[in-house]
Amino acid sequence: MRMKTVEISVGGFMIAGVLALIVLALKVSGLSLGTDHQTYQVHAMFDNTGALKPRAKVALAGVIIGKVKQVSLDKHTYMARVDMEIDADIDNIPIDSTASIVTAGFLGEKYIGISVGGDEEYLKDGGRFEDTQSAVILEELIGKFLLGAVNKDDK
Repeated sequence: MRMKTVEISVGGFMIAGVLALIVLALKVSGLSLGTDHQTYQVHAMFDNTGALKPRAKVALAGVIIGKVKQVSLDKHTYMARVDMEIDADIDNIPIDSTASIVTAGFLGEKYIGISVGGDEEYLKDGGRFEDTQSAVILEELIGKFLLGAVNKDDK
């Protein structure tokens, strides 16, 4: 009987460990099992998204206010269209605000950072950020630096 009790407690401990790993994986990946809050959608057009991914965070003043829903290519303008879901309680983003693709850390993940404008009219569902700043691509910066250094040596 004592052996059966040990086996049952070990089995319960293993099940609890697996459930804890599943919860941890959901928290780290940004996925959730339920959508209990209301959102509205806005979009922005960028020249280069720098590998921005769906479910990337959207932040205002360092506070997460939404997430990227989809990144696609506009076939007419050849620009990247980024669709975002913003929490419905953040309903006072001025229409002249700037959406920028920024990096968390030196080689970290990309996310959308919003800089607040000063207009008294606010973005609504289906609205668009007119002022955008594309991602800074580290390889392009290094290339420009090296070409600049090479051009200086040629003179």
